[in-house]
Amino acid sequence: MSTENVKKTRRGVVVSNSMDKTVVILVERRVLHKLYRKYVRRRAKYMAHDTNNQCQVGDRVLIEECRPLSKRKRWLVRSVLERAA
Repeated sequence: MSTENVKKTRRGVVVSNSMDKTVVILVERRVLHKLYRKYVRRRAKYMAHDTNNQCQVGDRVLIEECRPLSKRKRWLVRSVLERAA
C-alpha cells in the first residue's frame, strides 16, 4: 500500500472553543517506558479548524492533518464522535 495521500488522524477532547472557527484538542496517548516497562501518558494539544463552530468543550472529536491554515493550525475537525454530557 502506498503511504501517499494517507493523512494522519487523532482522537481527542475539545478543551477550548473560545476562538472563532478554531478549537484546541487535547490528545492523550500511552507509551511504554523503555526502562521500567510501564505505560506512561503523553499529552499533546493541537489547534484545529472548526468551520461551523460545531464543537463544544468536552466533545470527543476526530481530527485530520491538512495544509497550514495559520501559524499553529494544521489540523481539521473531521467529525464529532461523542457530545459532551
